[in-house]
Amino acid sequence: MQVSLFISCFNDTLFPQTGQAVVSVLERLGHSVDFPMEQTCCGQMHLNSGYRDETVGLMRRFLDVFEPCDVIVCPSSSCVSTVRTSYPRLAREMGDAELIRRTDALAGKVFEFSEFLVRKLGVEDVGAYYPHRVTYHPTCNSLRALKITDAALALLRNVRGLELIELPKSEECCGFGGTFAVKNADTSIAMLTDKLANIRSTQAEVCTAVDNSCLMHIAGGLSRERSGRRALHLAEILASTEEGMRQ
Repeated sequence: MQVSLFISCFNDTLFPQTGQAVVSVLERLGHSVDFPMEQTCCGQMHLNSGYRDETVGLMRRFLDVFEPCDVIVCPSSSCVSTVRTSYPRLAREMGDAELIRRTDALAGKVFEFSEFLVRKLGVEDVGAYYPHRVTYHPTCNSLRALKITDAALALLRNVRGLELIELPKSEECCGFGGTFAVKNADTSIAMLTDKLANIRSTQAEVCTAVDNSCLMHIAGGLSRERSGRRALHLAEILASTEEGMRQ
């Protein structure tokens, strides 16, 4: 299958290794991956902050770039939610019939990475090896907007050497929420404090999720605690192999 990779601004700027991991896993499974070079921000941050007109411009560009693609995969639940749920809603608010048609058609082709593996490809074992204690934080967008509740867990359960530990109160938000963490810093820090306490209680070495925005927030807290624990995107765990660790 030909897969087009959509990389969020977070990954492109701060976590390029996540995109590389996605490509590694998909190619291991026998798929071809292309990266449309004209892609830019999907507009999630602009829309969340009330900049509707700027979002519309970015939405139109996204449509122009990705409409020719057959399948689009992104390792960011929040960006996938923007394209799949916010774009069609915004098009309807504008009352633009052609834009409604285009956003609806594109929405059916965009998948979050773990969702694509499990629901689209029917794959739960990607041949990964990761001998660590891991806990999983389900992001708000994966749970509430995309309704993806079990794909990442199914994949983690099939990683050789990995001990998966349930995260208490896992469905509680980590407090990031994009610009929410900046505009409501005290509330965000309080929410993060609760999340970190739950992560500590698992005694896990690694906290994983399907979105680096949440993981950056969590990683910052873990780093300040100097606990030795770290945050790592699911794709990087799935890309890990025994052979790769020996190199």
